[in-house]
Amino acid sequence: MATTPTNNRGTWNTKIGFILAAAGSAVGLGNIWRFPTVMAENGGAAFLFIYVLLVFIIGFPVMVAELSIGRRTQKNPVGAFKALSNNKLFTLAGFWCVLCGVAILSFYVIIAGWTISYFFEQVFYFFGMTDWSAWVANTDNGWLNAGLAILFMGLTVSIILGGVSQGIERAVRYLMPMLVVIILILIGYVMFQPGAGAGFREYLVPDFSVIDMDLILAAMGQAFFSLSLGMGALITYGSYLSKRENIPSAAAYVTGFDVGIAFLAGMLIMPTVYMAQAQGVAIFDDAGSLLAGPALIFQVLPELFHEMGGLMGLIFGASFFFLLSIAALTSSISLLEVPTSYVIDEHGVSRKKAAIGIGAFITIISLFIAFDTGLIDHIDFIFSVIGLPLGGLIISLFLAYVWKTESAKMELQNGFENIGSHWFWPVWKIFIKFICPILIALILATTIYDVIR
Repeated sequence: MATTPTNNRGTWNTKIGFILAAAGSAVGLGNIWRFPTVMAENGGAAFLFIYVLLVFIIGFPVMVAELSIGRRTQKNPVGAFKALSNNKLFTLAGFWCVLCGVAILSFYVIIAGWTISYFFEQVFYFFGMTDWSAWVANTDNGWLNAGLAILFMGLTVSIILGGVSQGIERAVRYLMPMLVVIILILIGYVMFQPGAGAGFREYLVPDFSVIDMDLILAAMGQAFFSLSLGMGALITYGSYLSKRENIPSAAAYVTGFDVGIAFLAGMLIMPTVYMAQAQGVAIFDDAGSLLAGPALIFQVLPELFHEMGGLMGLIFGASFFFLLSIAALTSSISLLEVPTSYVIDEHGVSRKKAAIGIGAFITIISLFIAFDTGLIDHIDFIFSVIGLPLGGLIISLFLAYVWKTESAKMELQNGFENIGSHWFWPVWKIFIKFICPILIALILATTIYDVIR
């Protein structure tokens, strides 16, 4: 009982434009600062093997589901669930997806702002402006956090205002190739530096003896989060997808691109971390664990770039934080597009008013977080660690048991005419009906158990 598609919503001009946009949504700061250290602490290449396997076991089927729902309805998550079911609980599930995106973006622009501030920190340090360098690197400065968050949201809104093809697609056509090129150049430099060899060994040499349930669960969680599933971004992006496109093929490209970027990020981060250790920078915490997340990015690596000194330290440091800014921007675009699309579809508001209004609303929330960054961990846990798997679980169950896989099959036949006789169909049906819901539920249960035990 799909409703009539909304007119003039925009579409992707090309398949590569969609792939880059969807991959950009998935390739964010988490890929660069979380994946490498999680992999290093869980058996190196052994973790990579399990991770890649689970990306295609969990992530790929759910991605196909999201894209199918989006293209069938040509609507945002709320409108999509409403169009395919009379059950108001699923409409609420759509709201949950939108809410997760709004909440995540409210703190994401703060962290993204730090990538900008540390770009200038490197410049100020190089020119001996140490007071300015220290000031701009102070992540406890609420006014600075607020100003940078406003700046980053402004950049995001300016792209969303251009619409799907002239805004999002045009931006990612430049940003994603630039991201890859910068990573490759930095890897090329790092691989010849003292200490880097230890990082490569830690990252690439497998230790299959460490594979246990904890490692598998860690890989499952990383696989799910790294693909930006469960918050409706891919339902929204799928709603702009042409009926001529082969959804499983497009999803496979996006999945492969995301895995590739995550792997390259590890090839950059891990050797860089051990390169820092070779120069006397502490890379382990008091418990003996490798530093990760913001502590790694905004403490260890800036100190390394300072130790490198000279023009090379400036070039390497500034390029690295410029790289992080690009990664953050490609993700923030999709985070803002979800609620923007909701307001456009469900309330008939113009894209300009929707983008500016939603951007302003989220920025107001961000201003509170800017002055109390301790809120980031709490919001992240509720809406990302719990919220995204919950959204993915709902989407899987909805497609399998409410909209039904046979209805999805009819949609997937657009662009994939022989899907019924292809091996993909029976395999995907089993995964989306049984394997994905069970594994995602296991991720959720394990996460919650770890908190309450």
